[in-house]
Amino acid sequence: MKYYIIAGEASGDLHGSNLIKELKKKDQDANIRCWGGDLMQTEGATLVKHYRDLAFMGFVEVLLNLKTILKNIAFCKKDILEFKPDSIILIDYPGFNMRIAEFAKQQGIRVHYYISPQIWAWKQNRGFKLKRTVDKMFVILPFEKEFYKKFDMEVDYVGHPLIDAIENRLKSDSEKAELRRELNLSDKKIIALLPGSRLQEVSKMLPIMLKQAKHFPEYEFVLAAAPSLDDAIFADYLKDYQNFSVVRNRTYDLLQLSYAAMVTSGTATLETALFKVPEVVCYKGSFISYHIAKRIINIKYISLVNLIMDREVVKELIQGEMNEKLLRLELGKLLKDSEKRNEMLDNFNLLNNKLGGGGASAKTAELIIEDLKT
Repeated sequence: MKYYIIAGEASGDLHGSNLIKELKKKDQDANIRCWGGDLMQTEGATLVKHYRDLAFMGFVEVLLNLKTILKNIAFCKKDILEFKPDSIILIDYPGFNMRIAEFAKQQGIRVHYYISPQIWAWKQNRGFKLKRTVDKMFVILPFEKEFYKKFDMEVDYVGHPLIDAIENRLKSDSEKAELRRELNLSDKKIIALLPGSRLQEVSKMLPIMLKQAKHFPEYEFVLAAAPSLDDAIFADYLKDYQNFSVVRNRTYDLLQLSYAAMVTSGTATLETALFKVPEVVCYKGSFISYHIAKRIINIKYISLVNLIMDREVVKELIQGEMNEKLLRLELGKLLKDSEKRNEMLDNFNLLNNKLGGGGASAKTAELIIEDLKT
């Protein structure tokens, strides 16, 4: 069968690659075309467009790049018609993917949505559109199955794909020691900096994160550079810092070695928690985008960790609070307060249990193929 998969971010590329692997196990004749990244391409999909050309963050940024976005949508529709897939598989990325879902439905193509849009955070009325345009929805957060009932949608909860992705990467102590040597890191305890995968995120978050190095000189600070951004971007920020370590496309390896982390809000907050690394969650957007979002987003927390647990497990420093002084205070608690650290680690164990077992990619692949055969 022919599958057309669309992911618009680094996390979607990861989950898409694991899904492709499982689809190929169950369908030996799978022909897969995708919008995604290097990981999906490595698993054998034909890459149409890379997510680095698609990621626009915030209301203002989207408006400024609207012409490019509309051009991409038109190109995608044309490519789908030429490929004639049996299934369109959409991975999150709602602004783009919900338009494609509507188009695919009109063309009589089965629409499968894996990792549903976070409409519970804002624009809940999108649920009615999803019901009209999506044939099968596969959700990864425990509360989403109940949420979609208000739209009379019966969705499949498959568990969170990060469970598998992380368990497959866990290393022994001896492997960690070798990894430390491979990355040329010292014997100091490591603090990871995860400033995000978009240029807009990095420009807001990284300068504040970097300033923490002077406050905690006994630790080694290591920057996780997103593969979607050029080295020159990070080099410019690091020019005033001596001997600052950088790892590229090795975030999971870095987290396994880390004692604490500063993390830009997004999937990385959950990844960090599942690696059992105490963290401070950071978010700072443009003034206009932030104030628009504040008025329309109806959730208590911005990090997936807190949302899933439905309480504050990790500290969130948002907009004005994301400053050098408060970040130093919260990071210091994770480094110096053993009670605070242990409480957070205990909560991470509870989080892992709440997300259920592994096998999300395999379950989703099986359900998609079953649906296409009926």
